[in-house]
Amino acid sequence: MGAFHANKDRQYHQNPQFSDERMKEIKEIISRYPEGKQKSAILPILHIAQTEFGWMSVNVMDYVAQILDIKPIEVYEVASFYTMFHLEPVGKYVLEVCRTGPCMICGADEVFEYLKKKLGVELNEVSADGRFTIKAVECLAACGGAPCLQVKLKSEDGIYKYYENLTPEKIDELIQKEWI
Repeated sequence: MGAFHANKDRQYHQNPQFSDERMKEIKEIISRYPEGKQKSAILPILHIAQTEFGWMSVNVMDYVAQILDIKPIEVYEVASFYTMFHLEPVGKYVLEVCRTGPCMICGADEVFEYLKKKLGVELNEVSADGRFTIKAVECLAACGGAPCLQVKLKSEDGIYKYYENLTPEKIDELIQKEWI
């Protein structure tokens, strides 16, 4: 995850606006908190923002701050702290490969290299066709099935699929059956 740059990132998401349906959902979430404590809704609203816009540009974070009536820096702090929020553009499929001890011992390095070669993309970048981003993440709690990865469709709200015991053959099968 890279740092965001306020001036450079202003080119993305000019004047972001939530859909009416999302705005209704956001207002309902904010209503759960006492008056003056709307900042407490920041995490669920950031999740909605990422689903709606695909990633957290500075303009999107500013928009969230405006909705919550808080300072933009308060949104930047939260979005940059949690690794599930993307501060740079991502592909349609975000492939998050576990990089902790058990997965590394069982071949996560080979999984990274195979994915990079097969998809033609480096870590934390978007493939030329816009379909894939590969990220290294901390433990996915599937040590018994190492190496493993989780995949999130950027267009789906909180939907992850998990895959264990990865091999080049299994990756080829997943690409053909699930991601193409």
